[in-house]
Amino acid sequence: MTTTIDATIDLLIHSPILLLVLMGMPLLWLARQRGLYPDRRLLFLSAIPAVGSVLMIQDPAGGASFAGWSFKQWTLATVLALDGVLLLTAILDMLAIVGAPHFSCTRKLQRIASQGKRQEVEIELTNASRRGCYISVRDDLAQSFVAEPDRFDVRIQGRSKTQFTYDFICNERGKSVLECVHLLVLSPFKLWRGFYQVPVESTVNVYPDMKQIAEYDLLARTNRLSLLGMRRSRKIGQDNEFERLRDYTQDDNYKHIDWRTTARRRKLTVRDFQANQSQRIVFMVDCGRMMTGRAADISLLDHSLNAMLMLSYVALRQGDSVGLISFSDRIHNYTPARSGVKHINRLLHASYNQRATYVESRYDDAFLYLRTHCLKRSLVILITNVIDEINSHQIKQYLGSLTGRHLPLGVLLRDHDLYAAVDEFESVPNPDRNMIFQAAAAADVLTWRHQVIRDLRHQGVLALDLFPEQLTSQMVNQYLEIKARHLL
Repeated sequence: MTTTIDATIDLLIHSPILLLVLMGMPLLWLARQRGLYPDRRLLFLSAIPAVGSVLMIQDPAGGASFAGWSFKQWTLATVLALDGVLLLTAILDMLAIVGAPHFSCTRKLQRIASQGKRQEVEIELTNASRRGCYISVRDDLAQSFVAEPDRFDVRIQGRSKTQFTYDFICNERGKSVLECVHLLVLSPFKLWRGFYQVPVESTVNVYPDMKQIAEYDLLARTNRLSLLGMRRSRKIGQDNEFERLRDYTQDDNYKHIDWRTTARRRKLTVRDFQANQSQRIVFMVDCGRMMTGRAADISLLDHSLNAMLMLSYVALRQGDSVGLISFSDRIHNYTPARSGVKHINRLLHASYNQRATYVESRYDDAFLYLRTHCLKRSLVILITNVIDEINSHQIKQYLGSLTGRHLPLGVLLRDHDLYAAVDEFESVPNPDRNMIFQAAAAADVLTWRHQVIRDLRHQGVLALDLFPEQLTSQMVNQYLEIKARHLL
């Protein structure tokens, strides 16, 4: 018997961690079944018996005994007692923690939010257990959401409700689903942590901020559109808009006679007015890999959709019809061309959930879809980017094929980094070798882009090469110029 005890003591002396592992494994397995994890306090307390186990190696009395027990036996008894107390405390603390079934949540928020604007959310948490606890609450928000505050640390009483209110800002458009509320619950002695997910599903549709349309209306009424970078252009398409003077004919309305000009010419002269001519605009927005870049903290696709919506609103107010085709490696959405200012809501709903993906855009499928669904002559505006020869060749080929049947307009987005590399090289008196190489590569790409623009224009395609921030104003100016010159 003594030999067996001595062998066990020697085993524990040489393996002081073995005792903690043997006693802790069932406890950890039970905690895992309940969805609990040990806190740092429990790990720190577990190190105390381990330190006591190391002391068993020391025997300063040279094997002396006290009350019939050796120093090793006393040390082992102390370690076992500490392990037992720690194990019992951990079990009781685990059993006392409030479980996930006792929690329920409700969330109140508006289903529609604007990109970059604050949205208020209210969460109501209910604790159906008799026991109170310390808890941390965090909502199930995607990375594109910025919450303030993003976490609540409170103590909730038993059989009570607690409300939390926070604001979030979403920097990306689209549909987002909030599936649950994340809870971190501490046990009474704070030895265990429970990570729970309380299911409560909410849907948030984040639309582009339409503040620019309200600004356009205000500045248009006060004749200050130049503040938005838009040039003044004569209005087209109103029946009371003067066009020219001509000789009177029998079919003319006598109300249109210009008596001053008649008296000066001594010949009946009438005023001729422009006819109201509704035209069609079809946007083709690329949602492929070339639109995944970012400028001014939003993606190139966001810039494109904002400009598309603004130009659509201007065109609808002019009485024109507007349609939309969004595509990448497939056709994402097609909105037939319609007139009327209310049509802007259809375009907004069709574009808010479009996202740029890392796939190769199929221009052939997009232009084939355009050919089969848009038979009437239209202003076709392709918003995309070019970064290699293959894409530029397809853009030139398919946009050039529209000449004659439609009026094609290619809008290519510039990269700030390319122009910054050239500008930085020109501003530095003594550039190093690395800067020279970067500037040379950037200049070569810019020269190639200018050649692409020239090739498009030689084929009869209208082309714009713009920075993303200039997209809205320059596209509206180009549209007004097309209307004024009657190119459609």
